[in-house]
Amino acid sequence: MTAAIAPIAPNGPAASKAAGPSAASTPASSALAKHRQELGTLATTLPFFAYTACFLLAPTVIVIIGAFQDRSGGFTLANFHKMFEANTIAAFGTSILVSVASSLIGAVVGALASYALVIGAKPNGPLRRMVAAISSVLAQFGGVMLAFAFIATLGINGIGTMLIKTLTGYTVNPNWLSSLPGLVTVYCYFQIPLMIIIFLPAVDSIRPQWREACESLGGNTVQYWTRVACPILAPRFISAFLLLFASAFSAYATAAALFSQRSILVPLMIQGAMRNEMDPNQQGFAQVLAFAMIIVVAIVMLLSHAVEKRAGRWQ
Repeated sequence: MTAAIAPIAPNGPAASKAAGPSAASTPASSALAKHRQELGTLATTLPFFAYTACFLLAPTVIVIIGAFQDRSGGFTLANFHKMFEANTIAAFGTSILVSVASSLIGAVVGALASYALVIGAKPNGPLRRMVAAISSVLAQFGGVMLAFAFIATLGINGIGTMLIKTLTGYTVNPNWLSSLPGLVTVYCYFQIPLMIIIFLPAVDSIRPQWREACESLGGNTVQYWTRVACPILAPRFISAFLLLFASAFSAYATAAALFSQRSILVPLMIQGAMRNEMDPNQQGFAQVLAFAMIIVVAIVMLLSHAVEKRAGRWQ
């Protein structure tokens, strides 16, 4: 009987020497490929970091340094004296009031619209795609264009004003757009679409199985919303509300177009201080106001991050 003799793999130094180049090339090529991937990632993100440094970090540093400098460049705290004057406190109060009101209206209406869109439209249906596209456009539609659109519609000789007067005989107050309710209404025009964009993924994360489980355990609709859905959606809702607040608090161009001669908001007060040619110390005061706005927005963003981190447990 003949036995098949299997070839024995060579061992020892000779074998290692023979297999050495191919075995050593594998870790080296892997490290080289990883290094190339890291360089590619860095090259891709480098324009973003450069843009952020030029248009976000550098202006922030300039504002913070300028808030503590006098006209000659020396250190001073005199720029902060006007922070506690009545008109400055009133401007901050008005800005916070307008931001809270527009953010609350935008958050509630946007959340209801998001829920209606989830239960009434298919996930990839044309209605949902159309609403998402329109919301993406309207969320960025602000500034002078938005102010002009409202003036042309509800201004003194606006199309809507003339139509309402013709049909009902009622004359719209020509100063309504230049009032705080009018400004809140204008802000809601971009706050509601922004809320839909932010809150729609949160409503999508609610699983139908959770409601079925609640009903199988004897729960009703009220118990489902108060004990299951709302506790899950509440952190996302609060986080979205804070983002809307930051967006409204820092808005400038729309209010500047509607309130051309009044500095009732902090951004408008900064504009007035920068344009003041009678008092050269107003430049430092403008830097202080901008620094205070940075602090407010930073606090809001930190709160939003903390709430979003809590909501991340359900992802």
